Amino acid sequence: MLTTDDAFRKFKSRLELNDREQENASKRQNEVRDYLDTKFAIANSFLTGSYKRHTKTKPLKDIDIFFVLKESERSKYRDKAPSVVLDDFHKALVEKYGEKAVRKQGRSVNVDFGVAVDAEDNTDYRILSVDVVPAFPSGDDYEIPDTDKGEWIKTNPKIHAQKAIDAHQAFSNEWKGLVRMIKYWNNNPRHGADKPVKPSFLIEVMALECLYGGWQGRFDYEIEGLFSTLADRIFDTWADPARLGPPISDGMDGTRKQRARDLLMAAGRDARSAINLAKHGRNGDALKAWRALFGPKFPLS
Repeated sequence: MLTTDDAFRKFKSRLELNDREQENASKRQNEVRDYLDTKFAIANSFLTGSYKRHTKTKPLKDIDIFFVLKESERSKYRDKAPSVVLDDFHKALVEKYGEKAVRKQGRSVNVDFGVAVDAEDNTDYRILSVDVVPAFPSGDDYEIPDTDKGEWIKTNPKIHAQKAIDAHQAFSNEWKGLVRMIKYWNNNPRHGADKPVKPSFLIEVMALECLYGGWQGRFDYEIEGLFSTLADRIFDTWADPARLGPPISDGMDGTRKQRARDLLMAAGRDARSAINLAKHGRNGDALKAWRALFGPKFPLS
């Protein structure tokens, strides 16, 4: 039977992208990029978000693609409401993928590829969706539309990426794996239709501070401590790591934060229970407890 540590290492591996998934992701995002190049004056496009930072969890969805528009598009879009550019990107993507597959979001347009997810969270190595983000350059930074705020906001995904790299190295290269695990817990359907923590990027932002003191060599203890610390600090204001846009925690009101705190505290208790089961020699029950906490990607054997 697997030890708890072996199970966590296998779990971490299962949440990492393999070659077939990366190949499909590359095919899909290049397909979208090539198509939108025919619809808009695009200076350049590039991958960003948690996929680029290697903190994306399974099932693989919502891969962010930045589309930096040329200056010739500025008067058409930048001086107008953020909804204008998102409406036009939505319309263009509907022409290719159909109305049911394309959805406008606060800062992006989502394209769903209609991939089914089985009971073990497998997708036959295919990605579920991408998020298309229009942008304009602003010095070394970028401006993107935010329809929730009704304005264009600044961001810099390169700074986000570097902070993730630095945190990962400072935590003996285990930081990203732990973040993916918590994000996977956040996706567990047992929470209902709404994820406890939204956006999931907030988990990553909080982990920049909440995973501290260096890697102590035990996944179970690190996870237990992280759940507890996230619960304690979910009501804090969490700034954009690039110090450019609005706080990342603005996406949750007090009611949502209270729900997240309750669920994170419960997760911490469940983690302690699983640790205690293993301490008393009930390793099989401990693995089942961890699987119930996280979901089907956590191995039992």
